[in-house]
Amino acid sequence: MIRLRLFLLVIVAVLAGCATQNSSTNPYATAKKSYTAAETSRTVDLTKPPQDMWDRIRRGFAIPNLQDDVTDRWTSYYASHPESVKRMSERAGKYLYYIVDELNRRGLPTELALLPFVESAYNPTALSSSKASGLWQFIPSTGKYFNLAQDGWRDQRRDTIASTNAALDYLAYLYDFQGDWYLALASYNWGEGAVKRAMGKNALAGKPTDYLSLSMPDETRNYVPKLQAIKNIIADPEHYGIVLPSVDNQPYFAKVEKKDNIDIKLAAELAEMPLEEFKSLNASFNRPVILAEHNPILLLPADRVDIFNTNLRAYKGRLSSWDVYKSTYGESYASIAKKHGVSLVTLRSVNGISKRQSKAVAQTLLIPTKESGATGGIILASYEQPQSGSATKSRKGDVTVLKRRANVRTHTVRSGETLFALAKRYHTSVTELRRLNNLKGDHLSKGKRLRVPGTGVRG
Repeated sequence: MIRLRLFLLVIVAVLAGCATQNSSTNPYATAKKSYTAAETSRTVDLTKPPQDMWDRIRRGFAIPNLQDDVTDRWTSYYASHPESVKRMSERAGKYLYYIVDELNRRGLPTELALLPFVESAYNPTALSSSKASGLWQFIPSTGKYFNLAQDGWRDQRRDTIASTNAALDYLAYLYDFQGDWYLALASYNWGEGAVKRAMGKNALAGKPTDYLSLSMPDETRNYVPKLQAIKNIIADPEHYGIVLPSVDNQPYFAKVEKKDNIDIKLAAELAEMPLEEFKSLNASFNRPVILAEHNPILLLPADRVDIFNTNLRAYKGRLSSWDVYKSTYGESYASIAKKHGVSLVTLRSVNGISKRQSKAVAQTLLIPTKESGATGGIILASYEQPQSGSATKSRKGDVTVLKRRANVRTHTVRSGETLFALAKRYHTSVTELRRLNNLKGDHLSKGKRLRVPGTGVRG
C-alpha cells in the first residue's frame, strides 16, 4: 500500500513538472481565439526609466500568457466596459506603487499587482458573500493564519500594508508549493489542497494535471483568464480603446506613526483631506477612534504629511473625544456603565456587546462622552448648528432635517494661516472652505480673501 502511494506521488510530481512553463513557451496556446490578444511579452529599453506605473508593471511581466477562449471572452468583456476599467484603475492608482515596489523587492512577477482588479476591483472595503474582505479578499480563517488582526477595533484584511504583505507571502508560498503560476493562482482562489486533490484525481485517471486540464469550479476556471484579460489591456490599452488614468511612478501615500489615541474624523481634518478619502486609505479601523495600543500606522497622501504634522503640533485640544477603559475579566458591564455615567444600552451599542453578555473579558472598551456625540445607544453623525434665522425644518418620518441657507463673510488671509486653522476658527470644515472658494490646492497666499461661513462682517 505504501509503495502504491509513493508510486502515485511520483506520477503527480512528474506530470506537474511537465505542466510547468517558462515565459518563452506556452503549450496552452492551442484554442481558437475570438479576439486578437495584445502582445504582452515585449523588449523593454531598460536604459530609460519607466514612464509611469503602468510602464513599470509591464516591465515586470513574467507569468506565461494564457491564451484560450475563456481569456478571449474576458478580454472582450473588459474592453467593452472602459468606464469600469477606468474606475478600477483610478482606485488602483493609490496602491500600485507600494505593491509593485514590494513585488520587485521579493522578485515576484508584476502581474500580481493586477490581481486585486480580479479580487476586489481595487476596493479596500470590498466584502464578498463568503466574508472575504479587502483588496486581496482574505477569508477570516486565512487572514488569521497570516496574523491579520480581526476584532471589534480593526480588521487588517482591509489594511493595505498588512494585507499586501500577507497576500504576497501566500502567493510566493503557493508558487513554491505548486511550481506553476497558473496552479498557484488557482490555489489562491480555491485552496492549495483542493487543487492538489484535483491534480491527483487526474493523475489516477491518466489525464494531464496542468491548470486547463483540471476539473474545478467555474469561479476558479475563470480566475486566471480574468487576470490574463486585465494583463492584456494593461499591456496595450490603445489596442482595446482603453485610456488608463495617469499614475506616476512615485509613492501615493506615506506612513505616519501615532503614539496617542486619535479620532478618525480629527485625523482627516488635521490632514486637511475629505473624511471618506482618509477612511479609504485607512480602511482597517472599525471604530471612530484609533487606539495607540495597536501601534497604528496611518496612511496619508504624500503631500498631506507635512500639513498633518504642522496642524498636529499646533492643535491644543484632545486628540480623541472618546474615553477608553480597560476592563478586567468578570467585571459586569452594568457596573462599568454606572462608573462612567453612561447607560448600559449605550455601552453595549458602541462596543458591539450582545445582550446575552453580562460579564466583561479583559478588553478595551469605548466610553462615549458629550463631545463624541453618542447618546441613547446611537452614535450620531456630527453636524453644524444652523446660523440664527437661516434654517427651515422639514420632516422625514421621525427625523428632523435642517435645511440651511448658509450666510458667508470674508476673511483676509494672514501670514502662516492654513485651511485647517481657519476651519476651526469659523466652526466649519476644510471641505466647506474649499467648496465656498473653489480651491483645488492648499496654499493660501497672504492677503487672499476667502469666503467663510458666518454673518456679513469682514474678518
